Amino acid sequence: MQIHEGRIKAAFDAGVFILKLCGDVRLTLCATLDSQAQQLAQTPGLETLIIDLRDATNVDSTALGFLAKVAMAVQGRLAERPTIVADSDDIRRMLDVMGFSRYFTMVEAPITETRELCELPEIPCDVEETRRRILEAHRILMRMNEHNREEFQPLVEMLEAQEATSHR
Repeated sequence: MQIHEGRIKAAFDAGVFILKLCGDVRLTLCATLDSQAQQLAQTPGLETLIIDLRDATNVDSTALGFLAKVAMAVQGRLAERPTIVADSDDIRRMLDVMGFSRYFTMVEAPITETRELCELPEIPCDVEETRRRILEAHRILMRMNEHNREEFQPLVEMLEAQEATSHR
């Protein structure tokens, strides 16, 4: 099976924002996801947030951390929790283990897309910025549940040590 490079698409229409992840979504897209989280927190007229993972073949932990940040950015602004659409058993299981059901409504049913999705450009970032974003994403995941705290504590400690060393 060929894994396609990750892409992110989006559309906003009539209060509904759709964020669609496609292919192999990895840390290279974390700046793009972070930018979306920040924009969504300030989007006027936002009523519904849908994250569509049906075309995603893989979503790494850094990207998952920023999906959690997206949910936290709109927490309290929407009448209902954001929705994740995922039909892959592997991705659904991973989201469940990571505690995403606390922040999202999980569905398998296809959604009707109200308009054409536009591909979002990948926002480049240097090595230091990427490390900072990886650290932030994993800190977010660690706050979601005990499993994540145990799973990602060694990585976070290593990144914090690298950060401390690079700031000397």
